[in-house]
Amino acid sequence: MPTPERTKIMGVLNVTPDSFSDGGRYFDHDAAIAHGLELLAAGADIIDVGGESTRPGSVRVDEAEELRRVVPVIRELAAAGAVISVDTMRAKVAVASLDVGAHIINDVSAGLSDPTMLTVASEMAAPVVLMHWRGYLDRASASFHYDDVVAEVIAELKTRIDEAIAVGVEPGNIILDPGLGFSKNAEHNWQILAALDEFANLDHRLLVAASRKRFISTLLSPEDPKLAEESAKDQATAAISALSAKAGAWAVRVHEPTTSAIAAKVIAAVATHDTQAEAPEPEGQA
Repeated sequence: MPTPERTKIMGVLNVTPDSFSDGGRYFDHDAAIAHGLELLAAGADIIDVGGESTRPGSVRVDEAEELRRVVPVIRELAAAGAVISVDTMRAKVAVASLDVGAHIINDVSAGLSDPTMLTVASEMAAPVVLMHWRGYLDRASASFHYDDVVAEVIAELKTRIDEAIAVGVEPGNIILDPGLGFSKNAEHNWQILAALDEFANLDHRLLVAASRKRFISTLLSPEDPKLAEESAKDQATAAISALSAKAGAWAVRVHEPTTSAIAAKVIAAVATHDTQAEAPEPEGQA
C-alpha cells in the first residue's frame, strides 16, 4: 500500500513589532533570518514570512513598509534553500516575494482584501492559501454570528474556491484554511477542529493554523488567558497538529515546529501500518 504523505510543518516567522505571540522578537532582518534558519533546523518544512500583524485591533502597515520587512528576509532564506510562503493580503507584496524566491501565497483574506491577488496567483502559477475571512478583526463587519459554523465556513470557502478557479487558479494550487480565530469565538474554533475531516474532504489541500491562539490560552488558563505559559500553548498546539494530521491536513502552521513535527511523524507512522481498510473480510461474514 502507498505510504501516506506526512503532514508538513509550516513555521511562523513574523517580521513585525506587534504580532500577538512573538511581535518584536524578529523585527530586525538579521534576527528574522536567523530565526527562519532555526525553524528549519527544528523541523519546519515551510517558512511562512509575514510583515503585517493580523491580531485583533492591529493597524495595517503601508505597502512600502510591508515590502521593506519581508522581501530581504525571503530573499536570504530562499537562497539558503528554504521553501517560503508569504503571509500577505497585498498582491504587490506577493509578486515581489515570489520574484525573490517565495513559493506560496498565504492570504488570510482569500483575495477579498486585494481583488487582484487571485489573478496574481493564476498568472504566476503559485499555490495560494485561501483562508476563511469575514473582514478585518478591528471592524464590526468581521461577524462572529453563525447558525452552523462548519457548514457556513465551508460554504464561504467554496465561494472563494469558485472565484479563484474563475480567474484561472489551478484547482491543485488551492489550499484551504478554515481560519481559526478569525471572526470566530472559542466554541466556533473547537467545532471546526471537531470537523476537520469535512474540510479535508473538500478536494483541496488543508492548512490548519491554531498555534498559540487565544482559544488555546483560554482552555489552559480560563481565569486569565494571558497567564497561559508559552510552552503549554505549544504542547496544546502539537495535540491539535496530531488531530489535523490524523484528519489528513496537508500542513499545520506553528510557532514551535519540534513537537508538531514529532506529532506529524507519529501519525504518518500509524497510517503506514493501518491495514484495516485493506484487511480481507473474515469468512462467513456478509
